[in-house]
Amino acid sequence: MLTGLHSPLQRRRILLQLGFFSLFVLAPPLDLFRLDLNLGHFILFGQPWTLGLAAFQAGEIGAGQATLNLVLRGLLPLLLVVGGGLWVAWRYGRLYCGWLCPHFSVVELINGLMRRASGKPSLWEKQPLPSLQPDGRQLRPDRRYWPLTLLAVFGFAFLWALTLLTYLLPPAEIYPNLLHGELTRNQFSFLAVATALFSIEFLFARHLFCRFGCAVGLFQSLAWMANRKAMLVTFDRDRARQCLDCNNACDNACPMRLKPRTIKRHMFTCTQCASCISACSEFQQRRQRHSLLTWTDGGTPRDRRDSSPIQLYRPASRGRLQGGAD
Repeated sequence: MLTGLHSPLQRRRILLQLGFFSLFVLAPPLDLFRLDLNLGHFILFGQPWTLGLAAFQAGEIGAGQATLNLVLRGLLPLLLVVGGGLWVAWRYGRLYCGWLCPHFSVVELINGLMRRASGKPSLWEKQPLPSLQPDGRQLRPDRRYWPLTLLAVFGFAFLWALTLLTYLLPPAEIYPNLLHGELTRNQFSFLAVATALFSIEFLFARHLFCRFGCAVGLFQSLAWMANRKAMLVTFDRDRARQCLDCNNACDNACPMRLKPRTIKRHMFTCTQCASCISACSEFQQRRQRHSLLTWTDGGTPRDRRDSSPIQLYRPASRGRLQGGAD
């Protein structure tokens, strides 16, 4: 989404997303990490990463050394990655999704372009979002953005397909074959099918996949929900009336189409992107006030799990604010 681009917090988040997306694309050609199906093992920092079973089968090492290899090269790295990821999610929620995930960064980019083209961040949105932005700018739909939106959809779909292929086969083979039009039948089929599937997903079901189809996101959300003191976005109910002159800026800013002022269990798929916080901050700063949304621990007095949803906006005033009145 476009909200919060002037916020230092959102600028830092965008830089992290760009850096991690670049790492995601460049890791295979730089041999930082990939699975080489031709060789039958992983490549890590340019070196083969195997479990050492071939040496055991060849009689070069004993059962004890083979067991140690399985623990050190297989089980331990898996526990560190999975355990560390679940601990971060348990403590901070889906922080990886909102701040690093290369898929979610594409989701937000296409959301923003689609909103510029149609006024809606997705094809399934019932009504266009207000044109008045939290910082006072007007963002009116412009159909000229549709070609750019479609270019982003198909371009990122192809980039994702190509990148995934290089995680499985040597990039030194894939890129020259692509440039010279000499892809094998299997390589071409993989790129064609994967590009088509990603194009459909990016065009129609971006945040829906993040909410309902991503296993990584699901396990992060489950870990987060299990911790009553996990970090979450909380709403200052004592100042709730300050929402009356707002056009739901926090709701409009959420790329997952959630309601940030509601209870925690309704925020199950929150990515901690803080777009809602930035939107509220921008709106309230124009009125010399502080944001009503903040990151806090779940155990604070304003813990929303035992509270009812907040809906203070005036439906009658939404149209007026959409039209650009301050």
